[in-house]
Amino acid sequence: MPVLSARGIALPAPGRGEDLQLRVSGPVTGDGLPVILFSHGYGSSMDGYAPLADYWAAHGFVVIQPTHLDARRLGLAQDDPRRPLIWRTRVEDMKRILDNLATITRSLPGLEGRANHGLVAAAGHSFGGQTTSMLLGARMLGANGDGEDMSDDRVKAGILLASGGRGGSDLSDLGRAITPHLNSGFDHMTTPTLVVAGDADHSPLTMRGPDWFADPYRLSAGKKALLTLFRGEHMLGGVSGYDVTETTDEDPARVAVIQRMTLAYICGALLGDPTAWALECENLAEGPAPLGRVEGDV
Repeated sequence: MPVLSARGIALPAPGRGEDLQLRVSGPVTGDGLPVILFSHGYGSSMDGYAPLADYWAAHGFVVIQPTHLDARRLGLAQDDPRRPLIWRTRVEDMKRILDNLATITRSLPGLEGRANHGLVAAAGHSFGGQTTSMLLGARMLGANGDGEDMSDDRVKAGILLASGGRGGSDLSDLGRAITPHLNSGFDHMTTPTLVVAGDADHSPLTMRGPDWFADPYRLSAGKKALLTLFRGEHMLGGVSGYDVTETTDEDPARVAVIQRMTLAYICGALLGDPTAWALECENLAEGPAPLGRVEGDV
């Protein structure tokens, strides 16, 4: 259905150094609309990931996209004292949105009173997946995290796209040097979650291979599912934008699978209707050359 979108909505954020900038998108019709919070990957912004945000909004969801402090457009200096704790600020950004849902949804003309603030899912890609995982119950071990519980029970379901796995000895020297926020533990991640990983996603941040990105599924305790995309690299076919240069495995068919499968999963895990998920899993398995496989259930 047609979608309305407003960008540059400023949410006051005392102590952050600058206001939190948001993009809000939603369908022009419908009531009781569920909400998806989306956390972008490192360096992106509220204007990224249109193939996902547009699709979800066109299928009946309010999509809220923050610009985190690591966005390239903000130009945060490498020696900025906020940098070491950006992983924490990202989680706080998402919670700030949850605290102000009523104000945010009023910012998009025609949306006021149409969103269901009790039906909230969170999704994220790469660094944004790690951010989202903490809302779902994952914990950051060490590097000032110390296993703190930063989960939020207002988030009822999650989607992790190419989100990093276990830290510690599984990180490479580069990973330990530049991404201590990836020292994640998943024992306490209990919120229903769909993990999406590419079987050709070779990351310099880990000593392991693409299976590292399946850790949030294999090591978590909650109800979960894993979508593995064949020949999928870190940008999963091009989820970060319609015309983006960082996509090394461009494949519109792969992106379409992610669109359909994530929508179907949220409809089951958040809205209680698993029929779409079962149908999409069946469709994915059919044909002579499937694009991926699914483990687990909704």
